[in-house]
Amino acid sequence: MTGLATTAAPGAGLVLVLNAGSSSLKASLLSEGGNRIWQGQRQCPMAEGAAPELVLEDWLPSALAPWSDAIVMAGHRVVHGGEGFTGPVRLDPTVLTALADLVPLAPLHNGPALRVMHWLASYRPNLEQWACFDTAFHATLPPEAAAYAIPADWRRQGLRRFGFHGLSHQHVAEVVAARIPPDSAATPLRLISCHLGAGCSLCAIEAGRSVDTTMGFTPLEGLVMATRCGSVDPGLLLYLLRKGLSVEELDQALNGQCGLLALSGLSGSMQELRAAAAAGHGGAKLAIAVFRHRLLREIGAMAASLGGVDVLAFTGGIGEHDDALREEVVSALTWLSPFDVMVIAADEEQVIARACRRTAAAEALSH
Repeated sequence: MTGLATTAAPGAGLVLVLNAGSSSLKASLLSEGGNRIWQGQRQCPMAEGAAPELVLEDWLPSALAPWSDAIVMAGHRVVHGGEGFTGPVRLDPTVLTALADLVPLAPLHNGPALRVMHWLASYRPNLEQWACFDTAFHATLPPEAAAYAIPADWRRQGLRRFGFHGLSHQHVAEVVAARIPPDSAATPLRLISCHLGAGCSLCAIEAGRSVDTTMGFTPLEGLVMATRCGSVDPGLLLYLLRKGLSVEELDQALNGQCGLLALSGLSGSMQELRAAAAAGHGGAKLAIAVFRHRLLREIGAMAASLGGVDVLAFTGGIGEHDDALREEVVSALTWLSPFDVMVIAADEEQVIARACRRTAAAEALSH
């Protein structure tokens, strides 16, 4: 489907932003001024063996034809950057090899993103490509927030909290900073960003920097999500392994058979669960209650890390559209000092486009 188009004539200096998710491919064209010239999306369930190359070949060349000559670079959303990638990076053979090594850390996202990069290189071999990382915004996490209490040799292998949804949390931080005049903001501004969608995470942001977050080494930790479990006792997982569940079966269950779907026995969609709960469905009521409980608990944790909160911001499909959830959460947080509540439309594409332009310009000046 094509989400947006414009009758404006093709302009110079467009950035193509590509976002390969576990079940879909999204693409946007953004102008130098930040205008969205075009965007589109195609379903591509990679976990079920779909080939992004076939979808891209059948879709993008014709969709981008009106602006093809004006596209000057491409930016890719990459979920996991590991310890090595803490900012936008231009793609070259060395970087691509390093990205391939990171695929096991986020196979449902990093693997498809890498395939999209290779496809684009074959389609437009002279187009400059960049990668932007969901983990990069959390590079500012202090050691006490990033470290797990595990043996030192494990930590030396890079086993730590990375955090995710960083591009979304960064966008929220930038929008909040723009809305609040500097002379009226607390010093420093304490913001809790709530990215609530199919995947969910919170980020404690102080003066624009991530200081704590709910996701960890992988996107499984933290809040209850559509089909992901969020935090569970590691002993429970050991118990299941000892009972004979294979590692592959456990992986598939934790990522695709848990969360709202498992609690409700009905759906991973909050919108569907709201309707079912209103009709008296017990599983839907339980799923919403557990989701809300975990969300409130983790907001409390983020507030503790910040020493209070000045702004609570909601983004993502649930965060932006579930008015009842926001009202319930805000009502339950009256024990916190007064804070502003904001709803901010997710726009990771803008963050990626700006970051690619800014980094490319800085590289050009340094040379």
